[in-house]
Amino acid sequence: MLTPYAPEPYVDFTQDEPKAKILAALEQVRGQLGKRYPLWIGGEAVTSPNVLKSTSPAASDRVVGEVDKANADLADKAIRLAAERFKTWSRVHPEERAMILAKAARIMRDRVYELSAWQCYEVAKPWLEAYADVCEAIDFCDFYAREMIRLQGRHPVTPFAGEDNGVEYIPLGVIGVIPPWNFPLAICMGMTTAALVAGNTVVLKPSSDSPVVASIMYDILTEAGLPPGVLNFVPGSGGEVGETIVNHPLVRMIAFTGSKEVGLHINEQAAKVAEGQIWVKRVILEMGGKDGILVDETADIEAAAAGVVAGAFGFQGQKCSACSRLVAHEKIYDDLLGRIVELSRKLTVGDTTTTENYSMSAVINDAAFKSISNYIAVGKGEGRLVLGDTQVPTGGHFIAPTIIADIDRNARIAQEEIFGPVLAVIKAKSFDDGLDIINDTQFGLTGALFSSDRDRLNRARNEFHVGNLYLNRKCTGALVDVQPFGGFNMSGTNSKAGGRDYIHMFLQGKSITEKL
Repeated sequence: MLTPYAPEPYVDFTQDEPKAKILAALEQVRGQLGKRYPLWIGGEAVTSPNVLKSTSPAASDRVVGEVDKANADLADKAIRLAAERFKTWSRVHPEERAMILAKAARIMRDRVYELSAWQCYEVAKPWLEAYADVCEAIDFCDFYAREMIRLQGRHPVTPFAGEDNGVEYIPLGVIGVIPPWNFPLAICMGMTTAALVAGNTVVLKPSSDSPVVASIMYDILTEAGLPPGVLNFVPGSGGEVGETIVNHPLVRMIAFTGSKEVGLHINEQAAKVAEGQIWVKRVILEMGGKDGILVDETADIEAAAAGVVAGAFGFQGQKCSACSRLVAHEKIYDDLLGRIVELSRKLTVGDTTTTENYSMSAVINDAAFKSISNYIAVGKGEGRLVLGDTQVPTGGHFIAPTIIADIDRNARIAQEEIFGPVLAVIKAKSFDDGLDIINDTQFGLTGALFSSDRDRLNRARNEFHVGNLYLNRKCTGALVDVQPFGGFNMSGTNSKAGGRDYIHMFLQGKSITEKL
């Protein structure tokens, strides 16, 4: 019997014990860098003549690991074997599937510092961000296990004389899971285990920027008792492996988290019926954001400033939920901006695999560095640079926290997703003007309002158009089953990961009637 679900608690890395444990874990992982990791297809380790070389964003010459690279033929093989394995896995009792997830959660809980350390190396997460990522992975396993137990069996319907009626939820088939690099364990684990616990088999194509953490995740699920071939691990290019998964007639559903451009392409391709395909493919898309925090003249300015800084610069702004727009009422604009700059100047930037607990580290790769740097150059021409001179190290893809004020609502840095530590600040004439600016975007993922006006807080519930709205707190940091996560418009299909509707996405209803 599983205990009631509760989110995994965080630790405080200013305390001696957590700091000592993360430093020991970083040293442990340092001794494992550079290893090679195979593909896993049908439960068999598979090597390839080509590899994905994962390097650390904070030290470009540091090889985290080499992962064998799949091609279209290997992806096709994995899909066909997964389709065959579905015939038996789909019939495993839901509680048995759920207990595998519960065991995986226990394994991760025992290895939380080590798994955090791997993320510091592979995606340059600060310590607390890395720890929170592992906690979220644990939460996904614990919560989805309990959800599948809740959803199992027969669900009642309205009685009808002379018949026995009910609805059961059954799995779909082969699910293609394509997760992002920025939550390399949490989102990868959440998408994968939701599909698995529902009775589906999975072909997983992790991001090429975080394949080592994904390989470790595969090992954890195997150790937890997942049978061979139920999960197939096929890292590779999106153009080859990703396209094969999306277009394959045996794939029943695609679960994707990433950019708007790739998500829309997947949606378009999945809508086409391949030869031999006998179903309409289901698609879950979790895409980008241009998230804003609105601060009115009644707000607690200190709390708002802290919320903006945390939302904008946590994990170098590399979250789809990150605050990339601040819209402030003209009466408190200068005061709020000054406090935000003051707090942001206290942020430290460095390699989080060292002995220092830096606030920020490097962005993920050279392409991201160049793209973000270009946006900063554009922003300097669109507004007033008020912060961007924080000293950063060399040898990695480091970018200083950057704040550009006096931005027009239609400026590029106010409309386009940057995915880096860049905050655009916009002045509003009134609350109505500010709300209009906030909603003036193609995205609709997260947002926050800081206000002490109850009427305005209530209006935001109806008029602030995002999938995750936060009142008087930052716009990042959603917890599983506390703030189910997913957005509107070009931010995705609002699938609400970590919510009580999510497992339903991986199931189909079957109505069964017996005449008495």
